[in-house]
Amino acid sequence: MTSKTILVVEDETSVTKLYVQFLEPEYTVLTAETAHEGIDILLGQDKATDAGAAKIDAVLLDRRLPDAPGEEVLDLIEDRGFDCRVAMVTGVEPDFDIVDMGFDLYIVKPVTRSELLEAVETLFVRSEYGGLLREAASLASKRALLESEKSDAELEASGEYSTLLDRMSELDDELLDLAGSLSSDDYRVMFRDLGNA
Repeated sequence: MTSKTILVVEDETSVTKLYVQFLEPEYTVLTAETAHEGIDILLGQDKATDAGAAKIDAVLLDRRLPDAPGEEVLDLIEDRGFDCRVAMVTGVEPDFDIVDMGFDLYIVKPVTRSELLEAVETLFVRSEYGGLLREAASLASKRALLESEKSDAELEASGEYSTLLDRMSELDDELLDLAGSLSSDDYRVMFRDLGNA
């Protein structure tokens, strides 16, 4: 069985080495020290997969990189429709700007080995979800993160947070409609891994 491939985009060499140590040998780990190096690796993956090389399944992405913000890598992944899950692993405390970012998880450094491995496992579980479930899981993570970091007054005053809640409500309705159309076998398959997310 081929191991999954993880791209670590992180400019601190000591942190990168630690992540590689945590993740290998269970996963194949590629590393980049800048946003543009990460982008080059991602853009090169199409040719690499055509040649039989492994595709990138997950990205661990720092927000602050020396040449450009990590959001540029995130935007490329979204714009090109790359089929990989993304965790922002960063020293930047979350703010309401995260609502519009297309990541799956947001983790504030420092990160322990068990936290990193759990995050990677969550990313791979979510990669099995369909689009609606993946979006719902991502929004739920963002809501939980903001609610743990912001006061009730800050949440109430935020238009981004209100938009997030509105979208979650819409998704709840869509998921209920979808669930109503599934057979019991389909439903079991669809939700079998939710407990691990």
